[in-house]
Amino acid sequence: MTANSETIKIDINSTISLKGIVKAIFNDTIHVQIGGKIITLPKGDLLLDQSMS
Repeated sequence: MTANSETIKIDINSTISLKGIVKAIFNDTIHVQIGGKIITLPKGDLLLDQSMS
């Protein structure tokens, strides 16, 4: 048997859209409920309308 040193690198760069319920908005974080989980998102990571800032 020969050793296969070749590695396969897969890069994925895609955008997904999730719908959730906003539970809380603080100065720099937004807490969103998706399914049964509440996740914390940094405000800077979201594409928000500038009128909201």
